[in-house]
Amino acid sequence: MQPGYELLARGGVPVVLAPMAGITNRAFRRLAREQARAATHNEITGIYVTEMITSRALVERNDETMRMIETDPDESPRSIQLYGVDPTTVANAVRLLVEEDRADHIDLNFGCPVAKVTRKGGGSALPWKRGLFRAIVHDAVTTANETAQALGKPAPPVTVKMRKGIDDDHLTYLEAGRTAAEEGAAWVALHGRTASQLYSGHADWDAIARLVEELEPFGIPVLGNGDVWTHQDARRMMEHTGAAGIVVGRGCLGRPWLFGQLAASMSGHEIPANPDLRQVSQVMRHHAQLLTEVFGEISGPRDFRKHIAWYLKGFSVKGEIRRQLALASSLDEIDELLSQLNLDQPWPGEVSEGPRGRTQPGKKVALPDRWLDDPDDLTGFLDDISAAELSVSGG
Repeated sequence: MQPGYELLARGGVPVVLAPMAGITNRAFRRLAREQARAATHNEITGIYVTEMITSRALVERNDETMRMIETDPDESPRSIQLYGVDPTTVANAVRLLVEEDRADHIDLNFGCPVAKVTRKGGGSALPWKRGLFRAIVHDAVTTANETAQALGKPAPPVTVKMRKGIDDDHLTYLEAGRTAAEEGAAWVALHGRTASQLYSGHADWDAIARLVEELEPFGIPVLGNGDVWTHQDARRMMEHTGAAGIVVGRGCLGRPWLFGQLAASMSGHEIPANPDLRQVSQVMRHHAQLLTEVFGEISGPRDFRKHIAWYLKGFSVKGEIRRQLALASSLDEIDELLSQLNLDQPWPGEVSEGPRGRTQPGKKVALPDRWLDDPDDLTGFLDDISAAELSVSGG
């Protein structure tokens, strides 16, 4: 069995939590795992990827970055996503993860559309420079394999997550997908949008289907990403595209029980119903508690604030309570405010589903000077490639 399929099998179902800055920390990953296990009688764990880890920050052992790669004792497989634009730095980061036994799966970020990333030639801008893209994937896979071999243990699979391209005039996903497969990537995950789309419009599931066809001769899985808001969406995507699995990003914001529904749907268990507000409030309180355990009594409740609107979308909640929850600074405050909700509300239905999180319209992609002139020309960029490496993890 190919490493990519083995990794999916290890998770129990072909469902992957997408890396999201400020979201997929240790607390949220634990919450999502708990939902999957509860829905499948402790059979399914799933695959839950960390926030984006900058290779440079990891190699420099930045304190915050080292905290971000920490995993729970029962977190398996341990999945870490790396970002980088310098093949040597990415390879060094991979070496550290393997030598120190910190990851069972390493994902490479070629999909981030954020301006501070693309402006440096990284994320979804990077596959346009096809030689650089190939070098990064090659060096990451080779380093993982050689380091693991020297230690006498299995190598963690290295995978690739990317977008269709920079914009509709600069599509890269088919060539990049072939390159990733040729260089030994265990799977390729495709978000069916370009960088210029950001998170607007609809994901192009036909492009995912086209990549599935393109990579069929290589025998590696293709995973689809984009517009999976419900477990029904996941089924439709896989049926439409032929993808071997799905990557869930914004669809789980304020909806961690989606992983229980997905795990049950794909493993033949009874699919849990969408929760009423009483059950939602219990998940909210538990999420806040987990964040407090990970980040402390001050930072934990504050980090929870960003999740309030997502959890309560569609429910009838007084504006003042919403406002105060978004300012809560302790678990006691959160408890008091949740107790004031009218908890006898059923799931709101369609009004509660659909886009959450970043929904800004598309725009021109920020890129290094003359980046689009020639996909093979790296003049100037390689002269000081270290300057293009981000020093802070998280995206």
